[in-house]
Amino acid sequence: MSKGLLDVLLDSIFDADWVGRRGEKLTERELNLVRLLGRKGQVLRNIYVPRDNGETSEIDVVFITQKGIFVIESKNYSGWIFGDEKDTYWTAMLPNREKNRFYNPIKQNRTHIKWLGQYLGEDIPLFSIVVFSERCELKKVTVESSDIRVIKRDRLYAAVRDIWDHANDAADETKVEALYDMLEVLTHADQAVKAAHIERIHKKYNRTEQQDTSLICPRCGSALVFRQAKKGVNAGRGFYGCSKYPKCRYIRNIEET
Repeated sequence: MSKGLLDVLLDSIFDADWVGRRGEKLTERELNLVRLLGRKGQVLRNIYVPRDNGETSEIDVVFITQKGIFVIESKNYSGWIFGDEKDTYWTAMLPNREKNRFYNPIKQNRTHIKWLGQYLGEDIPLFSIVVFSERCELKKVTVESSDIRVIKRDRLYAAVRDIWDHANDAADETKVEALYDMLEVLTHADQAVKAAHIERIHKKYNRTEQQDTSLICPRCGSALVFRQAKKGVNAGRGFYGCSKYPKCRYIRNIEET
């Protein structure tokens, strides 16, 4: 297994956050196909859900339907993916054996669902789906819970269809619109809210850095340092980059909760 030309270009030209946002747009595109094929609903991306301590939890994509809300965590990794539902961290391994550790996306999405349910304050089903890029292979991923799906993006339609066909209707058209209105306002977070969200992630990972020996660049052995995108639609969002940049362009996504 090797990276295609497009993957190489994306990794060398754009930062980790841009690649992640691209993955979210591709996931949204798959949901638009779901809608086209008869399973109607409303799609929203990048929702900043308030927590009870004044902080926020960012959800990648939601699909609001008569069956409930599909809460989707989008991962745009390449390589082989290894992980267990109970693990704290999962691993993505590239063909050159380079490993990238990332926070368990099942746990991450469970946190999103917790705060989303509290925000809505209603008994509406929330379905957890973790979607990985078609560029990766789910080499050894163990999921025991029947209400959680971990899939590649090209299986999203099948996963939604399966859940849809086995779930009872939970909302009529009016209710779907009301849920959409409640969540749509959360997509308009101002720069102050986004900056506070990133600051919380920054502090969290700064605490981890002092104890985490994995924050070493696997390509050149230098330290990984926290960085933030400075311009464009992703301005203010954080990632880890090699301290030897631009000589070494290794980057690691920061997984938000």
